Amino acid sequence: MDEHPTTTEPATSGPSGFDERLSVPWWWYLPAVGVAVLLGAEVHMGYPGIRAWIGYAVLVPVAVAVLVWLGRVRVQVRDGALRAGDAALPLAHVGRVEVIRDRDAKQVALGPDLDPTAHLVHRAWVRPVVRVEVTDPDAAEPYWVVSVRDAEALVAALGR
Repeated sequence: MDEHPTTTEPATSGPSGFDERLSVPWWWYLPAVGVAVLLGAEVHMGYPGIRAWIGYAVLVPVAVAVLVWLGRVRVQVRDGALRAGDAALPLAHVGRVEVIRDRDAKQVALGPDLDPTAHLVHRAWVRPVVRVEVTDPDAAEPYWVVSVRDAEALVAALGR
């Protein structure tokens, strides 16, 4: 892993074809279902008969649904725009792109160096972040900070 962020020069367009879902790690489902089963067991001990199974029937699907909901965000480059969550940035307004892999550099980028008006799509379980400069003078945010697992592919899709 690089300890120093890499910076690339601005470009106005790039090839499309990047699509990444920021899903939670697969192993998170095991403890989530385990906790749901334990809570279901608490309900099970308090009620006799068919009502004893209501805790399991409700809590296990809720635990799985929460993890699916946490991992629903997609980062895409398609139709001439970078899309992160519900927002879109036309590739014509993409400036410099900086990949931040180092843990300490990421902490600084998301802490003291973060502009409060920046567009942030961050997932703690995804290590690298990419900072994308917005060159549109009418944009409300000066840059985007986006978590992605394959930062090099995103940079390539942005035309860098």
